[in-house]
Amino acid sequence: MKSVIVTEKPSVARQFAAALGVSGSHQGYIENDKWIITWCVGHLVTLSYPDKYDPALKNWSMDALPFLPEHYKYEVIAASKDQFKVVKQILNRSDAGVIYNAGDSGREGEYIQRLVYIASGIMDPESRTKDKKKILRVWINSQTDEEIKRGIRDAKPEKEYDSLASASFMRGIEDYAVGINLSRALTLGFAYGMNRELGTKKYIPIAAGRVMTCVLAMVVNRENEIRNFVPTDYYRIDAKHEGFTSHWKAGKNRPYYCDADLYSDTGFRDRKKAEALEAELEKDPFLMVSEYREVKEKKGAPLLYNLAELQSDCSKMLHISPDDTLSIAQSLYEKKLTTYPRTDARVLSSAVAKEIDKNIRGLAGIPDIGPFAEEILKHGMYSAIGKSRYTDDSKITDHYAIIPTGETGSLSGLEEKVYLMIVRRFLAIFCPPAEYKKVTVLLNHSTGEIFTVQAKQLVSRGHLAVMGKGKEDGDAAIPVLKQGEKIPAKFGTAASTTQPPKRYTSGSMVLAMENAGNLIEDEDLREQIKGAGIGTSATRAGVITKLCKDGYLSLEKKTQVLMPTKTGFAVDRIVMENVPSMRSPEMTASWEKGLSGIESGDIDAGTYESKLNAYIRKMVEGIKKKAESAPGPQPVEKKEAGTCPVCGKKLFETDKGYFCEGRKKTGGTCRFAFGKAIGGKMLPEEEVKKLLSGQPTSYMDLIGKSGKPFRARIVLAEKGECRLEFPHEDTGLVCPKCGKKMTKTTYRYECTCGLSVWAAFSGRPITEEEMDTAFRDKVAGPLSGFRTKSGTDYSAWLCFDGETAFTANTVLCGHRITKEDLLELMEKGKTGPFTDFVSKAGKQFSAGLKLENGSVHFDFGGDRKKPKGRKKTYGRRKT
Repeated sequence: MKSVIVTEKPSVARQFAAALGVSGSHQGYIENDKWIITWCVGHLVTLSYPDKYDPALKNWSMDALPFLPEHYKYEVIAASKDQFKVVKQILNRSDAGVIYNAGDSGREGEYIQRLVYIASGIMDPESRTKDKKKILRVWINSQTDEEIKRGIRDAKPEKEYDSLASASFMRGIEDYAVGINLSRALTLGFAYGMNRELGTKKYIPIAAGRVMTCVLAMVVNRENEIRNFVPTDYYRIDAKHEGFTSHWKAGKNRPYYCDADLYSDTGFRDRKKAEALEAELEKDPFLMVSEYREVKEKKGAPLLYNLAELQSDCSKMLHISPDDTLSIAQSLYEKKLTTYPRTDARVLSSAVAKEIDKNIRGLAGIPDIGPFAEEILKHGMYSAIGKSRYTDDSKITDHYAIIPTGETGSLSGLEEKVYLMIVRRFLAIFCPPAEYKKVTVLLNHSTGEIFTVQAKQLVSRGHLAVMGKGKEDGDAAIPVLKQGEKIPAKFGTAASTTQPPKRYTSGSMVLAMENAGNLIEDEDLREQIKGAGIGTSATRAGVITKLCKDGYLSLEKKTQVLMPTKTGFAVDRIVMENVPSMRSPEMTASWEKGLSGIESGDIDAGTYESKLNAYIRKMVEGIKKKAESAPGPQPVEKKEAGTCPVCGKKLFETDKGYFCEGRKKTGGTCRFAFGKAIGGKMLPEEEVKKLLSGQPTSYMDLIGKSGKPFRARIVLAEKGECRLEFPHEDTGLVCPKCGKKMTKTTYRYECTCGLSVWAAFSGRPITEEEMDTAFRDKVAGPLSGFRTKSGTDYSAWLCFDGETAFTANTVLCGHRITKEDLLELMEKGKTGPFTDFVSKAGKQFSAGLKLENGSVHFDFGGDRKKPKGRKKTYGRRKT
C-alpha cells in the first residue's frame, strides 16, 4: 500500500516531493514505490448555483426568494475538472492506503480538501467525516524540509479537525446564502431605478455580500465625513526662544480659561482675541521657568507581523495593494524563506521560541542585516524571548506570526523588499529597546499666562537600528534650564485649520477590518482591543479587490487611497434604505465571531444556520415590500422636445437624456446628445434649458467615475458634442508663444493659442513664478517637494522646451545634473557622456542623456541598456 498526500497547489506538492525524495512525475501527480503526491489547484469543487436545483431558477424572480435549500449541492468547477479527475482516481485506487490532507493549514484549506474527499466518494457528504479511507491532517507552519517531515510525522486524525471543517462549510454557506438572496432581491427591486439615475450605458446589477457590503459602507461613511467636514480656523500663541518654541495654554483660574471663543485650550477661533493676548504678552518679553523635568523613556520593538500588519505596512511603505502583499508573502512561504502568511497572530509559540536560534542563524549572510543577526547570536540575546511579550501561546489559534525560516533563496524586486521588512521586524524583537529623554518645560509670564513645551530626544537607537529607523527620530534638543530662570521670548500668532479625517488606504482598511471597523493608528492600543474582525486574514484583500473590480470602489495606485465611485455611493444608499444592518461592522464581526465559535466547538452549526436563515428571510421580505413601490423596467419612450440647437433637426427626450434626430446612429453627422445624470447627480432643470438653447451650463460640483469630486460645466463643442470644461482662473503668466495672458484649470496652465502645460508634477503644484522662470530661462530650480510612487521625496529641475513642460531629477544614479546639461539637452536633444553614474548593484558606468517625449533617458548608443542590479541571495551562507 502507498500513502497519498494531497496538497493545495502543484508548487506545494513539489516541495513535499523534494522533502520526501519522491521523483517520478506524471500528469497531475508524483509517485514512487512509497508515496503518491497529488494536488488541487485552489478550489476544485464549489457550491452549485440555484438552477442546478431547478432549471427554472436560472431566471431571477422575487417569487423564488429566499432561496435556502435544506441540503446544499456542490459541483466540480469546469475549469478544474481534469485535475479533479486525477485526484479522484488516486484517492480511490486499491493501493492507496493512508491519505494525508496537506492542504493549507487553515479554515479555507480544510474546506477545499473536504469538498474534494466528498466529491470523490471517500467521505460521507452528510456528516462530512471519514467513511472509506483513513485520513490524517498535516499541519505545518513553513515549507522547509524539516517542517514538512515533522508535519507528516505528527499528523493527527482528520476527525480532530471536524469543528474547523464545520466552520468552513458554514462560512461557505453563509456567504453563498447572503450573496445569492440579497444580491438578487436588491437587483430585482432597485437596479433599474439605480441604472436610470446613474445614466449607465451598460446595466449594472447590485452585488451584496456578508463582508463586502460592510466594507463599502465604511468607505462611503468616511468619504461623507470628509465631504461634509467644515474646517475651523483657530489661532495659537507661540513664544520663540533660542533653540526652541513654547506654546500658550489656557490655564485654570485665568481670564481665558472658559472663553466662548477658545478652541480646545491652545488657541482662539477669533483672531482678534489671539492678537489682543499677544499684544498684552509683548509688554514683558520674558518667560520664567517654573518647571524643567527630564524623564527617561524606553520603547521596545513592535510585535511581529501578522498578515494584516504586513499588508498595512506594504501599502504605506511600498504602495502595493493587500492582494499583491498576500501574493508576495505566499511566494516567500513557498520558497521556504518565511512561515505561513495567512495568520492573525503576532507572537511566537513557546515551542518555536525554544529553537529560535535556528531561524536567526540563516540570516547572518544578508547584506547590512547580517551583523545584527551575528550580534544577537554571539551574546545570546534570543535566550529570554520565550518569557517576553513576543511569545504567548494564548494568542495563537492556527499559526504563529510571520517570521523568516533561515533558509536560503534568491529574490529580486518587491519580494526582496517585503522579505527584508519581515526580517527586520523579526530581528528587532531580540534587540534592546530604544531609549528617549523626554523633556517637559513649564514657563510663566508675569501676567500669569502659561506656556509649555515638550520634546522627546533619542538617546539610544536600540531596536530601531536593525529596523533602519531612528537616525532622525526625536525632536530638537531643548537646552537645560533652571527653575526660576528668565528667558527672552518673542511672541507671535500662528494660524491653524482643523483637518478632515483621512481617507482609507488599502492597508488601513485591512487593519480596520481586523479590528471590527475601528481604524486604530496606535499599534499597542490596536493589539490590546483586538477582537473578532470583519472577514479573515485570508479573505480581506480579496474583498477589497472585488469591490474595486465591481466598480464600487476606486484604488489610487500611487497612494493606495480608497474612494467610493458614484456606483458605490448608489449601491450603499440602496442597502441603507433596505437592509441597513448589512452595513454594520459590529454585526459583520459578530458573524465572524459565530464562525469562530463553531470552530472552537462552542456553537452548534445547525443552530447557527437556523438563525442565519431566519435573518435572510426577514431581510428578503422587507426588500420585497419596499420594492413594490420602486420603479421597474419600462420600455424606452421618446417624445419630441423641440429642435436641436446645433443642426435644427428634431430633438427627442427619453428618461435618460436628450438626443438629436440627425445623430450618427441614424446616418447623420450631428453629435448633440447628453444624459440627464452626469457626475453622480441629475442635471437641474434650469441647466438642461441652457444646454437646449445652445449655451453652456453653470459650473457644478460633480463626482467622477473614480469617486473624486471636481467642478466643471458642460459646453457645446464642434458638431454639437457636449464636453466638460473646467473652471479657468486668471493668472499673471504670459504665454511664451503668443504673449497673451494664460489661465489655470485644476490641472493645467492654458492659453487660447493652444499651449497647455501641466500645473503639477509628482504630487507637487508648480507656482506661477516657477513656471514663469521656466518659460523665460527654459530651466527653473532646482525645486524640492516632488515625490516618487514609492513615497520618496526628491528634488528636480522644471524645464520648458518651447512646447512642453517637464521635470528632470537633479540627481540621477549618483550623477548631479546641472542647468547647463539641460539647456544643451533641449537644444541638441543629447548631452554627455558622463562617467560617474552608479547602478543599484554599486557598479560605475558611463552614459549620455537624451530627450524623448518630454522625458530624460539614458543614451548608451546602439542597443546597450542601463546595467541592472543583480539578484541577491538571502539566508544561510554557503560553507
